[in-house]
Amino acid sequence: MRIVIAGASGLLGTSMSETFRNAGHDVVSLVRRGAASADEISWDPGAGRLDPGALAGADAVVNLSGAGIGDRPWTRKRVEELFSSRVGPTVTLANAMWQLDVPPAVFISQSGSGYYGDAGNTVLRESAPAGSGVLSRICMEWEAAAATVPAGVQLVVPRTGVVFSRTGGALGRLLPLLKLGVGGPLGNGRQFWPWVTLPDVSAAFLFLLESGISGPVNLCAPEDGDVNAIVAALARALHRPAVLRVPAPVLRLVMRNLAEELLLSSQRMEPAVLAAAGFRWQHPTLAAAAQWVAGREGADALS
Repeated sequence: MRIVIAGASGLLGTSMSETFRNAGHDVVSLVRRGAASADEISWDPGAGRLDPGALAGADAVVNLSGAGIGDRPWTRKRVEELFSSRVGPTVTLANAMWQLDVPPAVFISQSGSGYYGDAGNTVLRESAPAGSGVLSRICMEWEAAAATVPAGVQLVVPRTGVVFSRTGGALGRLLPLLKLGVGGPLGNGRQFWPWVTLPDVSAAFLFLLESGISGPVNLCAPEDGDVNAIVAALARALHRPAVLRVPAPVLRLVMRNLAEELLLSSQRMEPAVLAAAGFRWQHPTLAAAAQWVAGREGADALS
């Protein structure tokens, strides 16, 4: 299978490209600079420029485009960038497909668990309604842009949860504190984070490429966990205490609305579509995920 990836240089894209290649697929990356090799194609998504020939002959397109949600404070300009860096590239890809006699058969366009907003303890399957807030609006516009692909293209929209990795990603700031023994739960810790490990994200995308599934897909582990449980599991795997709770008012003071939507909102997502289709997680439990994050995969059970 020939797979074109937009956003291949990021955390998810790097892992995904390796997973696809290891599975025997050809991977072509769309880059915003000049192409440096045969497996790169230059494009300018900000200006809506992509030679449709870049997608000719591709079996699938994977869209991971988007500026980092938690990288910078949410000024008005930054929020506009969060929207435009997702919607613009998605529209550019869809427009290029319309110009082909035979567009790629599959389009997997990333979305996020933020689609559901702050849903408290409600169990969220793919049929659950959208929530409110900046992240919800971003995801809705992102998904609407993806839905403009030509009829007949199999559209898959993974609503990906909090991705656990050993470096960077959602744990990029929390993990170093936990390793030093000075981390702890955020807020009251009872908010649910729909977590998933980086290897399982890449494996799930590979599964979706070949499964025939279409529509929204909750991409998270089958075992849910609130922040208290997540932090406790990571701390046990690292053999460190995690008692220094950061109160919600402090988070709101320091991070403002970024704290409310990224750290304090609750999405108790259930990966109903993936589970029904027979996807098998490498790290289905918090204990297994924490061992992997800590580099102790295969070690004895956590104590």
